[in-house]
Amino acid sequence: MSGMSAAARWTLIASVIAGVSYVASWGLTLPPGVETAWKGAGVGLLAIHAALRARSLDGWLLAAVMALGTGGDVLLETHGLTVGAISFLLGHVVASGLYLRHRKAVSLVPLALIPVVVAVSFLLPTDRAGAPGIALYSLFLAVMAAVALMSRFPFKTVGLGALMFVVSDLLIFGRLGPLPDNLATGLGVWGLYYFGQLLICLGVAGALAHPSTDLPGEGRGPDSA
Repeated sequence: MSGMSAAARWTLIASVIAGVSYVASWGLTLPPGVETAWKGAGVGLLAIHAALRARSLDGWLLAAVMALGTGGDVLLETHGLTVGAISFLLGHVVASGLYLRHRKAVSLVPLALIPVVVAVSFLLPTDRAGAPGIALYSLFLAVMAAVALMSRFPFKTVGLGALMFVVSDLLIFGRLGPLPDNLATGLGVWGLYYFGQLLICLGVAGALAHPSTDLPGEGRGPDSA
């Protein structure tokens, strides 16, 4: 966490505390507003962290990605799956744009992820009426992950975080079909999602702050500080 402002550092610490401790709310009887705020705090604080570190358009795009993820977390609880998914989908669009601004000449193999994720997402739900909508959402999810893997951002943070996000959503779709809706699945969904977002946030912010070392091959990225 070297090079961060004190505000950015403490916001990050608070995010991890909120993200990890949110699991404890599952065993408590809390007012719906409190539980929703607790859920949104983890990635919401990452949005603030990203904003505090933003020094360029790319930094603000990262903050927007985290903010839209927060919107998805909250709207899932307050307005249901469809409205929450729209916020996440918009986040995938913004994230894809960010990654494409830092694309590199690599193999097109990551693009194979797209049809696989879409097909699996379509097949998982038991309610076939909702399957096309889930497949459409998963298209944006899969594109986001594929272009993350094709970007100059580090795989060990951004690429891995994007893949964790994909697996988390596949577990959600699986709960609409063959997977049990139990504690283990819930931990998988939340853990992969939150820590995936954490890795993406730290990976992008760190790479933008040190482009000569974390964005190899091209020196300073567009609009970097």
